[in-house]
Amino acid sequence: MKSTPLSLIAGVVALAAVTGFAALTAPGDEGVTEAKAAARLPVERSSLLCPAPSTSDLADTTYTSFTPAGEGGGEAGAAELTPAEPLPADEDVPADDADKKKDKGDKDKAADTKPVISLKDLGKPATAETSKSDAPALVGTATGSFAPGWAAQQTTVAAAGGARGLLGVSCTAPDTDFWFPGAGTGASRQDYVHLTNPDDTAAVADIELFGAEGALKSDVGEGITVPARSSVPMLISTLTSEAAENVTVHVTTRTGRVGAVVSAAEDEVGSDWLAASADPASTQILPGIPADATSVRLVAFAPGEDDADVKVQLMGKNATFSPAGNSTLHIKSRMTASIDLKDVTRGEPGSIRLSPADGSRTPVVAALRVVRGTGAKQEVAFIPATGPVGERATVADNRAKGSVLSLTAPGETAKVKVTTSEGSEGGAASVKTYTVKSGTTLEVTPEVPAGLKGGYALTVETESGGPVHAARTLTLKESGIDMFTVQTMPDDGGTVEVPAAEQDLTVLDD
Repeated sequence: MKSTPLSLIAGVVALAAVTGFAALTAPGDEGVTEAKAAARLPVERSSLLCPAPSTSDLADTTYTSFTPAGEGGGEAGAAELTPAEPLPADEDVPADDADKKKDKGDKDKAADTKPVISLKDLGKPATAETSKSDAPALVGTATGSFAPGWAAQQTTVAAAGGARGLLGVSCTAPDTDFWFPGAGTGASRQDYVHLTNPDDTAAVADIELFGAEGALKSDVGEGITVPARSSVPMLISTLTSEAAENVTVHVTTRTGRVGAVVSAAEDEVGSDWLAASADPASTQILPGIPADATSVRLVAFAPGEDDADVKVQLMGKNATFSPAGNSTLHIKSRMTASIDLKDVTRGEPGSIRLSPADGSRTPVVAALRVVRGTGAKQEVAFIPATGPVGERATVADNRAKGSVLSLTAPGETAKVKVTTSEGSEGGAASVKTYTVKSGTTLEVTPEVPAGLKGGYALTVETESGGPVHAARTLTLKESGIDMFTVQTMPDDGGTVEVPAAEQDLTVLDD
């Protein structure tokens, strides 16, 4: 036998330590021969990014951070959101002022890197507020027991202006690919793509725009540098000279990763955040259309080389049906398609299902533009296609009044457990179970925690049956307007599959 290289031995030992499941077996030993099934374990680190909230002096923003109680990722850990914007470069100053400038800069830097919000307890949300027009984007990390299921939300009330509204967004995990159907570049729209880089090196991103006739010409959407731990907002209408009412925005990165979200503002209608659609798929679910919606527009896009023909179905309170005159939608390859579903829910809650109409499985992405109210009291929100709740999903910011949960079962009847957490300043958690019938949408008002003070988080867990898709609508009355925002609730990714591993020392034998 040849002498064993130390590096090889170290590598085998490291592999055993990392997996935590290795069985030490000498060559020739028998017994541990059957491969073990992969186990699902809690994640030990999570990242979330929140965009810069508003440039308005009349806007107030609330941040909410929450991790469900339960099995954590081992060590105690922490969950913090800190400012993403770096300090501007120092200006030239006289030599005799240099020391004073340095001292002040050190103090400012310490203040700017202090967490905006820190989570102290599992199962209890933490909140923070700001009314600053220059409030920065936030970069967040959760570790240990705070990582599995960590959720954060940013909720802004813009009380005045042509694009006043309630803007809510679940802070997003960094990624390299995002689709946003439902944006616009027309004269009435002021839509921005916010790109936030959580890492210590610069990221480079590309932004593509697609209208009803295909790609919109753009000379400035490529090679956008997002500096380390900072955020860059890009006004979409400046990326192209073409005005389009319905636009699909595609964000990808060449290097690094970013969090991406679109702020959409429409003159005299309102404003809200447009979150990314679920990954391209042949079937998409868009849950949680409010019962009193006065206008619903479906925007869809086929990113592949083939056209898509999809069935459009509304899963209502009691059954699934096709909207009159809009039972199908033809989506040309790499072109944005849209249909006006008007007041499709007709006083009942509903969700949209898109599925192949011709047997093909061409992937699509989609979102809904939803309006409530009429005239000067209109307000707009967006509902992107979203994945199922899976094991668990959470929305962090809920209030004593105005929170409504929508649950949709596109396949088999399902049973879910809904937990309302402790209040951020007091109040007892509670649990209720709901059955969602196949092909229907169930709308429920969550049970407010007894003795609630502050806000609370809402967690949904699938207990049995088929997949469930969920969304939460938050409504706040401002200046006589029912301002609202909708956050979808996909699986929180709180656990990951860890394959079992068996150490095989025969690799050391020549």
